[in-house]
Amino acid sequence: MIEKIKENELVLSGRKDGSMYSLVADDLFYIESVDNKLFLYNQTEVYESDLKLYEFEQLVKDTNFIRISKNLILNTSYIESVRALFNGRFEATLINSEKVIINRHYV
Repeated sequence: MIEKIKENELVLSGRKDGSMYSLVADDLFYIESVDNKLFLYNQTEVYESDLKLYEFEQLVKDTNFIRISKNLILNTSYIESVRALFNGRFEATLINSEKVIINRHYV
């Protein structure tokens, strides 16, 4: 049964300090695009990927990942709380105390 579950895991490649790592998508907190580079964030580490943000979005379609801004996709499994800001946007606090802004277009 464990083998079957592992078959369904989405595994991505991430680069850090010149080494390649296999990353399980469900372990990622969010994915951010900055200056045409894609960064994968887990609880404590940041990895770089060769994927484009729209490619990653297609891979995680119908999962816990949602687009919250033009350059960020968030794993909703790691949201601790959400609060409204006065400008129509929302702020999500993740379980590692990091905060991300949810653009009002994506609310």
